[in-house]
Amino acid sequence: MLRDKIEYYSVKIFIYLLGLLPKSILYKILKFIAKLFFILEKRRSKLTLINLKAAYPDKDEEEIKKLALGSYESVAITLAEIILMLQDRINLDDMVENPSEFLQKMKQFTKDAKNGVILITGHFSNWELLAKFLAFHGYPLVVIGREGNNKLIEKNITTPFREKYGNRNIYKRNALLWIIKTIKKGKIVGLLYDQKAGGRNSVKVNFFNLPADTTTSIANLKLKFNPKIIPIFFAREKNGKYTPIIYDSIEYTASEEETHEKKIEKMTQKYNDILEEVVRAYPKQWFWMHNRWRLI
Repeated sequence: MLRDKIEYYSVKIFIYLLGLLPKSILYKILKFIAKLFFILEKRRSKLTLINLKAAYPDKDEEEIKKLALGSYESVAITLAEIILMLQDRINLDDMVENPSEFLQKMKQFTKDAKNGVILITGHFSNWELLAKFLAFHGYPLVVIGREGNNKLIEKNITTPFREKYGNRNIYKRNALLWIIKTIKKGKIVGLLYDQKAGGRNSVKVNFFNLPADTTTSIANLKLKFNPKIIPIFFAREKNGKYTPIIYDSIEYTASEEETHEKKIEKMTQKYNDILEEVVRAYPKQWFWMHNRWRLI
């Protein structure tokens, strides 16, 4: 379609031109665009403010707005770094605090993982950098994502970027089979589990003291195949580097519960609690623009 071609070449030109800029200027421009987007795109900014107010009912309007703008700025920084990664202008090790210590933990947590590993994370900080860093250092992932609407962008930009250094990009419609195949081989899957779910494969559990439809896939896979479930995040610090946050494998299977449904609910709540803990520590770095609680 003509529209797809126009979008594709526009994105290519946009990435190319921004990629020519000095890094400091690139960050400033994207932060400015993000602020402009917050002002002009009222529907998304309204949702962001509503989500934050619901999650932090004790904060006043000024505090909520600061968090919202901080969240938009965080996305801008991530986009700037994605552009730099697309053009190989970032040294991955330079972006991470104590990379050798982090990799030693990864080695320890993934060794002897005969039933595979599921790394769980969210749309937090720079999740793309996290996947690239792991693959670059010998921990390639099968990553599950939503297929973009523009096939040209998906084929020529998004997929090659996500599959850099040996990662494998799999769309949600094929996800379950790929996850099972991967963990049966003792390999690693990366899952973003913080978006709203629905239907038979979800359960309502709390997230920021609000009921949120959450995928039950992780808990079901744990009960059926017993992979290691390891929560993992990159938290952006003031110096621009990232502090790895990696939890011990979650072996909790809610054995105190008698029914399968209750086990799934309790396990899924555990995963949400960990995500909330990280987001509360770095609230500006989560993707508050998503309609997580279906509040509007």
